[in-house]
Amino acid sequence: MTENRKSFSIDGKLIIVEGIDGSGKSTQVRLLEKWLRYIGIPVFFTEWNSSEQVKEIISKGKKKDLLTPTTFSLLHATDFAARYERNIFPLLRAGYVVLADRYIYTAFARDVVRGSSPEWVRHVYSLAVKPDIAFYFRVPVEVSFDRIVKNRPKLKYYEAGMDLNLSNDPYESYRIFQGRIIDEYELMVQTERLTVIDGTKDIKEQQEQMRKKVMEILPQRMLEKASISGS
Repeated sequence: MTENRKSFSIDGKLIIVEGIDGSGKSTQVRLLEKWLRYIGIPVFFTEWNSSEQVKEIISKGKKKDLLTPTTFSLLHATDFAARYERNIFPLLRAGYVVLADRYIYTAFARDVVRGSSPEWVRHVYSLAVKPDIAFYFRVPVEVSFDRIVKNRPKLKYYEAGMDLNLSNDPYESYRIFQGRIIDEYELMVQTERLTVIDGTKDIKEQQEQMRKKVMEILPQRMLEKASISGS
């Protein structure tokens, strides 16, 4: 991402969701995607660590325990750059609503907790356009923990932050690691203007809050074509 994009016009809208594992953000963004498609809005969905080539490299690195905090950060930045150049930015210019399950703020939180400089991480992602809405799903660590363990008896090594030597107990390490990520997100609520969603509330209530916020920023041309009655 070396090209200055500020001079380009962007007709679409970028809506992203952030939060710790188990916050419910993925469920909500998928519900939002279905609703937008239903009412006739052109939508593209993308998610963190989903570029096939980079995803495979990251997976191999994790299995062999080869990832330092810096390589971990750079590999995810490479994945993001590939998706940004091929999909996110071109589709925003083409007038799509782009939905992203995790965006640059995931790196701002995770990479900093793993020891990377905040300034360095932000520089790596500096040319990424700012989202029109950045939803942050706020949940306590214990809620996240209960949801994750319920659906996945064994915690993943990096998910639990075991590479940071926070604790020999993966469950305790998870609580510490995810708690620190929450602290970083909370700092960004004001600095990055994140829109907070209470992730402990009813799924329907969360979705209604999201839809209301999204309707406020959709261009008139999209609203005129959409079947709003289906909302």
